[in-house]
Order: sequence, then C-alpha cells, then structure tokens
Amino acid sequence: MINQALKNKVALVAGATRGAGRGIATELGAAGAIVYATGRTTHAQRSEYNRPETIEETTELVNQAGGHGIPVQVDHLDPTQVQALVARIDSEQGRLDILVNDIGGEYLAEFHQPVWQLSLEKGLRLFRLAIDTHIVTSHFALPLLIKNSGGLVVEITDGTAEYNNNNYRLSLFYDLAKTSVIRMAWALAQELQPHQCTAVALTPGWLRSEIMLDHFGVSEANWQDATAQEPHFVISETPHYIGRAVACLAGDPNVARWNGQSLSSGQLAKVYSFTDLDGSQPDAWRYICEVEAAGLPADATGYR
Repeated sequence: MINQALKNKVALVAGATRGAGRGIATELGAAGAIVYATGRTTHAQRSEYNRPETIEETTELVNQAGGHGIPVQVDHLDPTQVQALVARIDSEQGRLDILVNDIGGEYLAEFHQPVWQLSLEKGLRLFRLAIDTHIVTSHFALPLLIKNSGGLVVEITDGTAEYNNNNYRLSLFYDLAKTSVIRMAWALAQELQPHQCTAVALTPGWLRSEIMLDHFGVSEANWQDATAQEPHFVISETPHYIGRAVACLAGDPNVARWNGQSLSSGQLAKVYSFTDLDGSQPDAWRYICEVEAAGLPADATGYR
C-alpha cells in the first residue's frame, strides 16, 4: 500500500476503541488520513465493556502510523451526540470521505442455545449496538459524505453473505444482527449510487482482537500458543489486516465496482496484494468452509 495515499482524506471510524475499529483507524492513518476515532471508553471513563483500551490510545496509534487522529467520545445510540459529532467534522474539515460503522456488541452474544433460553435483555441490547448505531450514524453522517463524489461507507460485520446465508451463526440474535448489517450495506449502496458514492459490507476472518487474545490467555507475540486450546485459531488474523482492506478500498479510484457487495479481508488481500503484519494472507472464510466445517485437522497450509 502506498504511504499517504489518503492524505487530506477525512475518515470517521465509529467504534475505534479496540479490535477491528482500532486496526482500521490505524491503517487509515498509515495511509495519511485524518481519522476521527469514536467510542465510549476514554482515559477518564469506561463503557459497559469495562475494558482498558481507550480512543485516545487508538489516536496515538493513528498518529504514530503517519495520520492525524482525533478522539471523540460518542455514544452512537444517542442521536444528539452523533449529530454533534458530524457537525464538528463539518466545521473542522468541511468534508467526510470515509465512514466505517464498526460497532458490534459481540461481547453480549450467547451461543448454542435456542432463543427461549437466551437472555432477552442481552439479545435486544446486541441488536441496538450492532444495528441501531449504524443507522443513527449513517443518518447524520451521509449528508456530509455525499457532498463530494467518491465517498465510501464500510459496514463491518461477521461473515460473508454467502457464508451467513448457508450457515446458522449459533444464536438467533447474533445471526440476525450480522446478516442485517450485510443487507444494510446493500441498501445504502442503492441510495449512495446516484451521488457517486459506494457502500460495502466487510468482514474480517477470525480476529485476534484484544478480547480474543485475553480469552485464550495469550498476547500477539505468542498468539500461536492458543492453537493448543483451539487448533483452528491457526487461521486467525490481526486487526491490521481488515484495516489494510479498508485503506485499499478507500484509495481505489474504481471502488464503485464493489458497490453493495459483501467482502472479506482475505478476499481483498488477493485483489489489492496487501498482507497481514506477518506477511501472510489468511483466507479465513475459505478455510472455515473447506477445513473446519469439513472436519479436517487444523492446517492453514494454502490458506495464508
């Protein structure tokens, strides 16, 4: 990826505190973008996740990578806060080129139980975080984005349309939430096309987020030790991988070719010739179908 390819471009990454959002913000910064990194956890206050990562730390990473990071504490379920955020971006920059809707609420997901045994409170909260935040943010941000042609909206989800259409995601709430985001990207694509702007859905593979690494009791430095607990973790990828996918999409003058489509980090790595931090190109969704779902022993040979 060419450094500074996104110089003077303005991005809003909604949900940039950790995980995919942090990786996306950092890689947009590496390409030279101005990145508004939003979330609820700051040095002074934690969200319901009760995690240590903060939006200030994310913007430090953006700055170190070569971009300009601006942290803004925002609850994207609050229309007043989102409206104020977009007004600030308009006032300070006069434009918005890239919108990434990354908020997901995955920590609330419960799996392997029928809906009548799941927590209704957690399930409906998951819907609000995974779906409502995206709609609220798009409602206020898109009038600014469409002021210029070439704008890009990236809806982050879990799973490709093909995979999710053919596989139950092991929870009614989670299944509906992640499938809805894919459809949302398709719907936005129809509305943005007359303005020469593009919307896509994008999924990482098995993400080595801070939460996932903690779950296995490992760090990024020794992540492969987790394969002793879960052998298929061998196909996992860093948040930088999907970040590079977003940066490549944002820098593609022909990005409209993807309008309305469901994409994956592994798929785009082959198209745009980027790699993960270790130089590999993990293709998680092909692996999941051809190896894991097929009941074969964990072996990422030919898949990364």
